[in-house]
Amino acid sequence: MFDDLSTRLIHHPYVPPQGFEAVPPGVFKASTVFFGNVDELRHREWRHKTGYTYGLHGTPTTFTLEERIATLEGGGYCVLVPSGLAAVGLVDMAFLRQGDELLIPDNAYGPNKSLAEGELKGWGIATRYYDPMHPASLAALITPATRLVWLEAPGSITLEFPDIPALVEVVRAANGQRQQSALAGEGARPILTALDNTWGAGIAFNAFDLGVDMSMQALTKYPSGGADVLMGSVVTRDETLHQTLLMTHMRVGHGVAGNDAELVLRGLPSIALRYSAQDQATRQLAQWMLTCPQVATVLHPALPSSPGHEHWKRDATSAACLFSAVFKPQYTQAQVDAFCDRLRLFKLGWSWAGPISLCAPYDVPSIRKQPWSHSGGLVRFAVGLEAVADLQADITQAFGALAPH
Repeated sequence: MFDDLSTRLIHHPYVPPQGFEAVPPGVFKASTVFFGNVDELRHREWRHKTGYTYGLHGTPTTFTLEERIATLEGGGYCVLVPSGLAAVGLVDMAFLRQGDELLIPDNAYGPNKSLAEGELKGWGIATRYYDPMHPASLAALITPATRLVWLEAPGSITLEFPDIPALVEVVRAANGQRQQSALAGEGARPILTALDNTWGAGIAFNAFDLGVDMSMQALTKYPSGGADVLMGSVVTRDETLHQTLLMTHMRVGHGVAGNDAELVLRGLPSIALRYSAQDQATRQLAQWMLTCPQVATVLHPALPSSPGHEHWKRDATSAACLFSAVFKPQYTQAQVDAFCDRLRLFKLGWSWAGPISLCAPYDVPSIRKQPWSHSGGLVRFAVGLEAVADLQADITQAFGALAPH
C-alpha cells in the first residue's frame, strides 16, 4: 500500500460487488478506458460492442442507448451523435465525395439544406431539390452523379406527407439501371436513401418497412421528451452501411456524454405514452382551428384536407405533436406576429416534443424553391402536455391581436 494519501485515494483497491440491478441503467462517464495489458490495448475491438477502448467509441451507457434506439426504429445498428443536425452531417460525410450529387426534398428541415449549400458545396458536392409530393420530380433529377437522396416525412413546417415507398422505388429503379451498367463494364456506386424520421420517432411508422436505407432522428425531440438534451442517431439494418458510418463517426470525433445518454434512456420508457397523448391533443386542436374564422387552412397529416393525407393514412398509425395554421390573407405578417406574441401557454421557441407547447411564425416562400400555394401567414404549433382546453383558450385570446385597431 502506498503511504501518500492522494495516491491511496486515486489507486484505491476497493471494487464494488457485481450483481447490482435497478430500473435505470448505470451511467458510465469516461474518456480514458483501462486495458489489462499491452495485448488488450493493441487488439481490443469496439466496433461490434465487444469491448471498450476510449470514451468517444462507447461506454456501457451509450452502447445500451444505441441498442434501444435501434429497437425503437426497427433497425439493427445505431450510432449516436451530439444533435439531430450532426446526424444529418454524419450521413452526408460518410457517403458523399467530391463530384457527387445530393437530392433533398424542397420541404426538408432547413439546416439540412443550409449544410448542403454551405459546407457540402465547398467540398465539391452538388445539391438539387425535388418536389417530394411528385415522385416523377425525383426521377427527373437523378443523374450518374447522384449518390444520396434525403427523404422527410412529413415535410418540415408545411407537413406534406410524401409517398415514401414510391420515392424509394424511384431510387431502386435507378440503382437497377446502374447495376446493368456495371455488368456492362461501367462502374457505378448505388444511390442511398436516408430518412429524417424525427417526426415519426419510430412510433408512427417503421422506416425500414417502407424501404429506406438509413433512418436518422433528433433524439432531442421525442426520445428525450424533456427539452433538456441535444442528441441524434442514425440507424440502419445494413451492417456495411453501419460500419462506414462508425468509421466516419470516429474520424470526426463525435461523442455523447454519459449524463445526456442517461436522460434519453430515462425518456424512452414513456415515449409511446407521450407520443399518443400529444397526438390526440394535437388532432383535437388542429380540428378546432379549422373552424376558426381567422384561419384559411390547417396542415396536419391526419386531416383529409392536408397534402399527403392518403399516404399518411396508408403508411402510419399515428402522428406527432405538430400542426401549422395558415391565416387568411387579409392579416398582415405584423398581425400574425402579434398573435404569436400574445400567446401565453404557447412559448416562442424552436424544437418540439417537450412538455411545454411552442409556436413560431414562418415566411414559407423565403425558405422554399418551389411556389407556395397560400398567401397568408403561417404559424407552426408544437403541442405539449398541457390541457387541451387551456391551449384552446390561449389561442382564442391571442386572436384578439388580429382585430382591427
